[in-house]
Amino acid sequence: MSEIIKELNILDQEETVSQKDATCGVKISENSQTGKTKKMYIESYGCQMNFSDSEIVTSIMTENGYDTTDDYKAADVIFLNTCSIREKAEDTVRKRLANFNALKKKRPDTMVGVLGCMAERLKSKLLEEEKIVDLVVGPDAYRDLPGLVGKVEDGQKAVNTILSKEETYADVTPVRLNSNGISAFISIMRGCDNMCSFCIVPFTRGRERSRDPKSIVAEAQDLFNKGYREVTLLGQNVDSYKWADDFESNTKKEINKSNAEDIVNFANLLELVAKVSPELRVRFSTSHPKDITDEVLHTMAKHENICNYIHLPAQSGNSRVLEMMNRTYDREWYINRVDAIRRIIGDECGISSDFITGFCTETEEEHQDTLSLMEYVQYDYSYMFFYSERPGTLAHKKYEDDIPLEVKKRRLEEVIAIQNRSSLERNKKSIGKTYKVLIDKVSKRDENQLSGRNSANKVIVFDKKDLKIGQYAHVKVTDCTQGTLIGEAVDA
Repeated sequence: MSEIIKELNILDQEETVSQKDATCGVKISENSQTGKTKKMYIESYGCQMNFSDSEIVTSIMTENGYDTTDDYKAADVIFLNTCSIREKAEDTVRKRLANFNALKKKRPDTMVGVLGCMAERLKSKLLEEEKIVDLVVGPDAYRDLPGLVGKVEDGQKAVNTILSKEETYADVTPVRLNSNGISAFISIMRGCDNMCSFCIVPFTRGRERSRDPKSIVAEAQDLFNKGYREVTLLGQNVDSYKWADDFESNTKKEINKSNAEDIVNFANLLELVAKVSPELRVRFSTSHPKDITDEVLHTMAKHENICNYIHLPAQSGNSRVLEMMNRTYDREWYINRVDAIRRIIGDECGISSDFITGFCTETEEEHQDTLSLMEYVQYDYSYMFFYSERPGTLAHKKYEDDIPLEVKKRRLEEVIAIQNRSSLERNKKSIGKTYKVLIDKVSKRDENQLSGRNSANKVIVFDKKDLKIGQYAHVKVTDCTQGTLIGEAVDA
């Protein structure tokens, strides 16, 4: 296991920068010993949705005769669940595939599959470019994995990248990977209809469709019964969640045609999950500024167990650039939504964002608008990138990538500098305050300390005393760094 982590760290060493040009995360399957004859290893890159999908893949494969392993050298089948959001994410996967060459030479029967967004973007072309790959499977075709594996066992290459308008995997019970037994993801919808000009996701994950709220609430209840105390509701754009019982396919387009009075929107769904238990914390990601409503904010304010944290990607602070990005809101609208968050939930609500510097034709004055937006909002943290052109996106087809790399990087450093100051200032405001913290792990730096997050998604570290992982604790903040609050447990 340590050897694998070392390899992955070497691949990503250029990007291990706190809250800067944030790299894709990596998760590896764990050992399961249930007596099955075959072993599957799965390595997951990218967003929380990819990690959630890997739990679905694991469920499907374990139902079809596979245990999991954390050592790819012991695996009969190796899956890489991939990200395509940036070129560097795909480069990381290609380098990782090269690591498997020696194993493939020793054990040619070892199967290597590429799953997810990179598979969907490149399709069968990936088999030509990466000879080591045996199967290519898009995010809507995971039910077909056992059959595709069978084809490879029969000596064929296998590809399924057909996108669906109905698939939500609502009936698949995920096998929780790398789980602390405290927090879990629940996918509430799939796909994206937003068509931001810089983004490949609508082409790799298909059209937006929502999952039956009854199945979502049932999954949350089951997790709570098993001891989990926090769920994160996942979607590319959770605020556009809608469900109507009179449709087999709950695409947004169909529901908007409906006259049904019993449509469940995201605010309704949030409340349904919050009512599972007051001891179950509810988080969600990601919100789109064009869709987040006052109704959602009032629902958050109403229920103490809905966490006061919103990831609200801005991407730019300039209205013309936002229009070119096809974000469908302007600077004023975004500020209106931030003001609504502060008014309805309060200043303690954590807000994070995404920013892209050096988008096509961005002027220096327009870059300054991004800096001024950051100064206005005072984000708790942000994910920040310089623009990387992605083949197949609308921006790649319509615009010239005309900002020099050194300008993109300089603008990114300016964005990072403001965010670093904001993160520290926001954390300083917490000193002297007491928060309810869900303890989720032992501190990485000191085994005598525990770590958890408060409602605003801030990590707080404090002495262990007689507290245990999975408990709630009240912690008074005594100090802070840019990224962490430091405190002491106190009586409620």
